[in-house]
Amino acid sequence: MEHQRITEHGPTRRTVLATIAVGSAGALAGCLGGGRDGPAAISLDGSEQCDNCGMRIGMHPGPVGEAFYGDDAPPSLPDDREDGIAWFCSSTCTYNYLLENEERGHESQTAYATDYSSVEYELRDDGGTTVISAHLDAAAFANLHDLTFVANSDVEGAMGKSLIGFTSEGDAEAFAAEHGGELLTHDDVTREVLSGLGM
Repeated sequence: MEHQRITEHGPTRRTVLATIAVGSAGALAGCLGGGRDGPAAISLDGSEQCDNCGMRIGMHPGPVGEAFYGDDAPPSLPDDREDGIAWFCSSTCTYNYLLENEERGHESQTAYATDYSSVEYELRDDGGTTVISAHLDAAAFANLHDLTFVANSDVEGAMGKSLIGFTSEGDAEAFAAEHGGELLTHDDVTREVLSGLGM
């Protein structure tokens, strides 16, 4: 799948890159549970507020996420929230929320984030910072376990440095080759990894 990069000079075709080996933080094993058993991803309309930081999801660029808790919803979620769903404006907020609530005894049934292998994403300049487009349709989400993330690239999302996910490892490697960063899997994401974004 080809993607367009939006620059000050208009769209240009993304440079095709050879797959290269990039570093992985495999030594930083994560402890997140959660799995694949739960409701399917749903589309967001953009009016939702992030359950981690309170930002309006539709007003910001970058990967977004959602998690389903069922009957084990954290007390911070409204009681009438169907399937105990939590919404997030960024992959960083997704993981911060999942980790914090797992430490408090609330494990999600399943969780999703944007899959940039499945969308025609755009990169644009935002005041000297390159940001990646947001995608809120259910078809743009993939289970966290199925994503290879590019961390600490020069492309940002709603909360600055992001975990940008791809279901195709080749797509992740090509993105990292072009924009920097390191590859991580779901099991690699820890609080230390999140706090190290942008350092």
